[in-house]
Amino acid sequence: MTTRRSFLTLSGGVLAASALAGCREREAAAALPSSVPDVLLAGSRSGVVRLSGTEVRPIGAQSVLSRSGHSAYAVAGDSLVRVDAATGAPAQKQSIGGGWVPRVVAESSDLCVLLTTPPGEPPAARTTSGLLVIGSGRRQKFNLPGCVEPDAFTSDGTGLFVLDWLPADRPGHYRVRLLDFNDGKLHPLLTRNKTPVPAGAEEQMQGRGRQAVYSPDRQTLYTLYTHQPEHQHTRNLLNGTRSHVHAFVHVLHLTERWAYCLDLPDPFGQGPAEGHALAVDGSRLAVLDTASGSIAHANTETLQIERVARIAAGRGAASLVFSPDARLLAADGAAVHALDRTTDQVLATWVLPSAVRGLRLSPDGSRLYAGGENAVAWLDAGSGTLQGRARVDDLTDLLSVR
Repeated sequence: MTTRRSFLTLSGGVLAASALAGCREREAAAALPSSVPDVLLAGSRSGVVRLSGTEVRPIGAQSVLSRSGHSAYAVAGDSLVRVDAATGAPAQKQSIGGGWVPRVVAESSDLCVLLTTPPGEPPAARTTSGLLVIGSGRRQKFNLPGCVEPDAFTSDGTGLFVLDWLPADRPGHYRVRLLDFNDGKLHPLLTRNKTPVPAGAEEQMQGRGRQAVYSPDRQTLYTLYTHQPEHQHTRNLLNGTRSHVHAFVHVLHLTERWAYCLDLPDPFGQGPAEGHALAVDGSRLAVLDTASGSIAHANTETLQIERVARIAAGRGAASLVFSPDARLLAADGAAVHALDRTTDQVLATWVLPSAVRGLRLSPDGSRLYAGGENAVAWLDAGSGTLQGRARVDDLTDLLSVR
């Protein structure tokens, strides 16, 4: 028989054991190395942050990193400074005047486009948009009609893919268009067979762009969109058909200037946007939906879904990365699943101290970095053993490893 006294004694023991376990966990965390082995670039509420060794250095409150992670641009007074991400050293400085916010960097890292408004989804309503394109020995300003947001530069640097939000005074949906730097005008994109999109057949998107990833050759940009009710692709508008998908990958060829939408099957797009993630590796593309425990695999050449794998369903934020040793690492909240990407078998599951905010591998593939709450942790990519942890206040995402 358990008396009140014995119950309190047992409870006290449990509480003491829990407190002791918590102390041990904190001591173990404190004993971990905090010197980062590689150069990391992370997003925070105060802008891009660079980590190297024990140094944590903000690049600037108004800063943006190229998707390749090679360069960052930051505003310093009335100037725009280009920063080499590998060394942290300023590589170029140009006077731009006040009021500009850097928004998108070219894949070549030698061009940056700025606006007078910060990013938003939807963006701030406006009937005209001023864009400033800055590069080495280059400065072009465009005043475009409507509410226009930059998306990506063309590979040759002669144009900029933009999101043209409609209606401009109440932005609710948008179409992807091309700003030609030569004539300063917006043009429709090409279809996948490289023919101009006819008038009235441009896709108008209403959902949320969750994540954008370059192909390894930096010629194609893949953007994952979720929550797309009533969205109709160009092919639907041309053929008089209807699309009922809730998520797709927008494929944008930066050299040939065509776009195509790779539809994702149900239940992709039904769950939270944060529960979706995209990874691309050569001819392979994968999309994770943690809410349903689904991973869609597609071929980047045929742009066809090949199969859908299953893992344990959860409700956590998603991150996804291909490893060089034929594995796929999928994060659902604080859990990271290591899967054989040929058989889809879950080989291991590792649990991190906090929910993951971005997964990245070291250049040699031996370390797995995971952004978390106010910190970046790194693990042995083979065993999942936690190797170190560095503090980064207000971290929002792990962007790149150099």
